[in-house]
Amino acid sequence: MISGGMGFFSSTNGGNTTYLPLIEPLIMAPLGKRVQIESRAAIGEDFFHTPGTQGYDHSHFASFTYAQADIFLNKHMTLVAGDYLIPFGTYNERLSPLWIGNFQSGPLIGSLGNMGSGSGLGGQLRGSAVSRKKYSIDYAAYYSARSGNEQFTAQRAFGGRSSLYLPEKRLEIGISYGRVLQGTHENFYGGHLWWEPANTDFRMRGEFARGHHAQGYWVEFDYRARRLAQISPWLGGFEPVFRMQQTWRRDTIVSDTLPFKNTNRADFGLDYNLPHNARIISSYSRQFAYQGNVNIWQTGIVYRFLFPAWKGKK
Repeated sequence: MISGGMGFFSSTNGGNTTYLPLIEPLIMAPLGKRVQIESRAAIGEDFFHTPGTQGYDHSHFASFTYAQADIFLNKHMTLVAGDYLIPFGTYNERLSPLWIGNFQSGPLIGSLGNMGSGSGLGGQLRGSAVSRKKYSIDYAAYYSARSGNEQFTAQRAFGGRSSLYLPEKRLEIGISYGRVLQGTHENFYGGHLWWEPANTDFRMRGEFARGHHAQGYWVEFDYRARRLAQISPWLGGFEPVFRMQQTWRRDTIVSDTLPFKNTNRADFGLDYNLPHNARIISSYSRQFAYQGNVNIWQTGIVYRFLFPAWKGKK
């Protein structure tokens, strides 16, 4: 299967506007009944304003997001080997693809627990530990080696995540842990909560993360207005979104990408779901920080593609 997404984005932060055309192809290919290869890449061109001039400069980038082999050992355990996404919290694995996330930019705490690059090089064990009618418990545990390769950057670390899911409530609660094993050893702790009430188009998702030098949270609410389609078909595509974020410095040592000062940020979004897997995303953010407040405007259009790489056997 070949899938992925492509999009064109613009972002105005404090008066400076950047443009980003981006494509993220994804491929999944089975090798027999127990082995699957999957990989995702990012290819883009960043156009940004050159300070002191009226013109724009640009930079090109192309990199693997991950490239891994999944070996299905049994119904409760899968071995993952290669360059994989760090299973800390939920955003990195579930919401980072450009065709899934409701906002163009990720959360401020996105780097906490994701070991710099957001990927590890080594192995994982993951799967469903318990699966019952009223609840299920899943797990993911990983070990990563250190790598300075340009395409597969990783830190030496270990950690994991465990989640409890209640299908009748459509509620998921989870915890995460990670530890860096190179340089200055640091611990990271996290928790997440997802709630999608049955028979509604409302969703709530949120995470908390704590590192050695900073901590913070984000919580997001969105509503897909499908019921408005009964009034007019085009109204059913609207999807209002709101996200609240806060970060706090625990000391003055900066070893992450979080703001240097305590920061509050409110993101207001209005997305529109077009036919044929296309979507318009737009948002306004107001960021409040000690060193000054700033307005952030972001817009974009995304297209999700999906087709088989070759015909299956009957």
